[in-house]
Amino acid sequence: MAWPLALNALLMQSMLMIDIWLVSPLGERPLAAMGIATTIVAFILGIQMALANGSQLVLSRAVGSGRPQSLSSAVSSGMLINFAVALLFWTLLSLFEAPLLAIITQDSQLQSEISDYVGISKYLVLFTAITQIFIALFNSMGRSKIPFKGYLIELPINAALSYVLINGISGSSAISFEGLGVSGAALGSVIAITIRMIYLGWNIQKEPTFSGHGTLFTTPTRTNLKKHFIEVFPVAANVTILSIGATTYQLLYSQLSLHSYVAITIIFPWIRAGTQFITAWAHSTAITISQAIGSRKTDGMAKNIDTSIDVAVWASFACAIFFAGLHFALADIYPDLDPATYDALSVIAPLYIFLPLVRGYNTVHGHVLRALGKTTAVFKINFTGQWLISIPLCAFIILGLDGSIFWAFAVQPIEEIVKALPFRMLARRSLAEFDSAQIDKLMFDE
Repeated sequence: MAWPLALNALLMQSMLMIDIWLVSPLGERPLAAMGIATTIVAFILGIQMALANGSQLVLSRAVGSGRPQSLSSAVSSGMLINFAVALLFWTLLSLFEAPLLAIITQDSQLQSEISDYVGISKYLVLFTAITQIFIALFNSMGRSKIPFKGYLIELPINAALSYVLINGISGSSAISFEGLGVSGAALGSVIAITIRMIYLGWNIQKEPTFSGHGTLFTTPTRTNLKKHFIEVFPVAANVTILSIGATTYQLLYSQLSLHSYVAITIIFPWIRAGTQFITAWAHSTAITISQAIGSRKTDGMAKNIDTSIDVAVWASFACAIFFAGLHFALADIYPDLDPATYDALSVIAPLYIFLPLVRGYNTVHGHVLRALGKTTAVFKINFTGQWLISIPLCAFIILGLDGSIFWAFAVQPIEEIVKALPFRMLARRSLAEFDSAQIDKLMFDE
């Protein structure tokens, strides 16, 4: 179940990298416009994905219960919540786009190009609300290969359409088309995700789980919808807080020397990409636990969770080994950097090699706790570790002490170390206390 989830995440990142690559020949201004616009849209999409991940746990329990009506209600509730949030953000972007861009940049030409991109790409928010619930549904059924195939369909379509729409077509007058520039990349993405949405919907119609049970999207009861929202909201809040925290880290790191900041900017995408399988394994663990809870077959759950944690730890060791190898290859991957930047990368190498060991441990524990219904507790641990301890410490090191890149970057593994013991203790206590009464609380339709 895990490897398609990991590849899904890598493909999502690669789509943005392809769009940036296609826009880069247009010059620095269009590239800057796209970078700013995609940051705005990606923030919203991240919240939607978090909501869908929360719904995925509810859907997994419904799958485990074997009750089609429960699954229908869970899908309906998840879709209503995600689409309502999407519609809210779409409205906010439509109404307050101009004031927001005025805050971001005073360059009127840059504002115009950002507006062109956002004006089209904001529709991604609406389509993503639907596709993310479709993906959560297939993942909850253990059919993670179907969303993966959807991305395999979307990626080449997105790349080809975006290329044509950005650059246009030069030929006879009948087929000549002037490119749309940056907005062409947005339009290509909207068309491609629409095709993926149709593909996923078509596969749902073929799914034997729903045959003979009427429409999938039934109207959920008010209680079901309320409980669903109560469970998924802390997940979305958690991701939002962590995303803002990551942005705050970047702003703090920008106060370091130029070479130090460039080194951190280079290594961050590798850290995100290298830990994708660990995150996917944690997601699949949560899905499996939720299915067991839904089926009320939890006798061997503690042993299975221990096994999943062991696998996550071994995957984290493999990731650390990969990062160690990456350290020696960075000079070949980025051959034209300043020597001071290579020195900065060497200074933080022990830190980013160690980071996945403790982060992977926390990631799997966090997803286990969410599957056990402890979403609010996970949020509290992450908020305390990041916002009350690590970010103030990072600000003090950089702004107060004028510290080096080593100690500034060391705050990242320190944050994970701070959270590790609370995660472990809460997971053990939650498992020991988990009984039929806890299952009843998690099953909305019983």
